[in-house]
Amino acid sequence: VNVVRPADANETALAWQFALEQVDGPCALVLSRQGLPILDPDLIPEHAISRGAYVLRREGREAGPEVILIGTGSEVSLCLEAAELLEGEGVATRVVSMPCYDRFIEADESYRDEVLPPACRARVSVEAGATFGWERWVTEDGASVGMHGFGASGPGPELYEHFGFTAQNIAGEARKVGERLSAAAKN
Repeated sequence: VNVVRPADANETALAWQFALEQVDGPCALVLSRQGLPILDPDLIPEHAISRGAYVLRREGREAGPEVILIGTGSEVSLCLEAAELLEGEGVATRVVSMPCYDRFIEADESYRDEVLPPACRARVSVEAGATFGWERWVTEDGASVGMHGFGASGPGPELYEHFGFTAQNIAGEARKVGERLSAAAKN
């Protein structure tokens, strides 16, 4: 099963096209009821769904990213907000949208390395779901912002705040990862 969590209406259109073209198995589109910002369509490649992930926002320097924020679905917009905070502090931040985890696994290694350069070990994944499986992309050096419990109810924005799905918290996790890696490099 290819599970697709599009970040906005543009990714949703590509997801529908992808689902209609599937002939070798089912495809599940996980759509949000939230009012999400619309991403710049010029930044979303046609292969965004079929290859599983892509670089939505490049870091502001040629030397490559200092940190990579990986989001899926509605959390991609939070990653973009967190990237703005980090860039404001001088941290070169890349944002990767990963609408289809399994398709990214199937992508060739050179493409995966282009999206997630192995040299950048400071990575944070963000998904309003379980963090299980994200260690494959954030590795033991990174962090995952996700759900670690269930049963809470209330207005969506309050729950997002409660569970740490804010740009400030995501940026904070990225800072912690960077500090950990810097400290380890000094030892």
